[in-house]
Amino acid sequence: MTSQAIHAPVRCSITVAVPRERAYAVFVENTGNWWSTEHHIGAVRPEAIVLEQRPGGRWFERAPDGTECDWGRVLELEPPARVLLAWHLGPDFRYDPDPARATEVEVRFVAEGPSSTRVELEHRGFEVHGDAGGGMRAAVGAPDGWGLFMRELAAALTA
Repeated sequence: MTSQAIHAPVRCSITVAVPRERAYAVFVENTGNWWSTEHHIGAVRPEAIVLEQRPGGRWFERAPDGTECDWGRVLELEPPARVLLAWHLGPDFRYDPDPARATEVEVRFVAEGPSSTRVELEHRGFEVHGDAGGGMRAAVGAPDGWGLFMRELAAALTA
């Protein structure tokens, strides 16, 4: 497999029967209500997943004891069309504050009608981790990676 294929972006999408404004709001404003807490980097399962709604805002998990573990930063918000996040978890799924070693997660909300939205997610930039980026790409691209989170978002939007 070529380096280009190993580091190719991971893409997944869902189509939900809600206006894009609602899809965007649930993704950004209510992240903790739908995001699976099975995957976490802290010592215990978090009680909250938080996405601060401003460029430079934190994306993190909060444990029941108040301990917080950063996952990344908000780079851009374009309500209700797009959010761009810096993913600061390395191939070992530990936080790395170095922005040069962050990958990007872009989520686009595309209106397909007044009450239908396609939510497209792209995770890219695995090459910043060299050869280890391929393992990270495989993990987030697995069925229990971004696909799981997209299914959970769809369930929250249709509940």
